[in-house]
Amino acid sequence: MSRVGKMPITLPAGVTVSLNNGVLVAKGPKGEVSQAIHEDMQINVDGSVLTVNRPSDSKMHKSLHGLYRALIFNMVAGVSEGHKVVQELVGVGYKVSNQGNLVEFVLGYSHKIMLEIPSEIKVTTETLKGKNPTITMECADKQLLGQVAAKIRSFRKPEPYKGKGIRFENEVLRRKAGKSASKK
Repeated sequence: MSRVGKMPITLPAGVTVSLNNGVLVAKGPKGEVSQAIHEDMQINVDGSVLTVNRPSDSKMHKSLHGLYRALIFNMVAGVSEGHKVVQELVGVGYKVSNQGNLVEFVLGYSHKIMLEIPSEIKVTTETLKGKNPTITMECADKQLLGQVAAKIRSFRKPEPYKGKGIRFENEVLRRKAGKSASKK
C-alpha cells in the first residue's frame, strides 16, 4: 500500500466531512473547502477517523491513493487551523500595499502592478523601517493559496547574485559569486 495513502486522518472537533456526487466537502471554523474525488477512490468515515481506500493495486490507483489522502488532509487542516504564507520583497524601493483584497506592488518596473486577490484569502501587508516589506496571506484552501503566492512571486523572482526579488519567508536562496576580479 501507499505509505501516505494508508495513514488515517483524524477529524478535529468542529470539522465535518461529507461526500456528495463525487465531491468531498469539508466544513470547519475557518471556512469550507471542496474537492472533486475520482469515482474509484473510496472514502470511509468512522466517527472522527477518515480513511482513503483504493479498489486495486494498479499503477493509477496507487498514485491516486496517496494524492487524494494528501489533498483531504490539507482540506481538513485548512478548515480547522488554516494555512498561511508570508512573502517578503527584497530590493531597494520595492513596496507593497493593499486596500482590501486589491494589492499594489512597486517592483522597479516603469509601472505599478495591481493584483486582485480572491475573496477567500485574507491578505495583510506590512512595511517596517529597517525591514523588508512583507505580504501575509491566510486561507483555508491550500491549493488556492499556493497558486496566488506563485503568481506574486512570478512578478519578480529572486535573482542569484544580489538576492533581490520576492521570496518566501525563511527561504534559502542559492547565491552565485558573480564576475571574478580582473585577470592578471
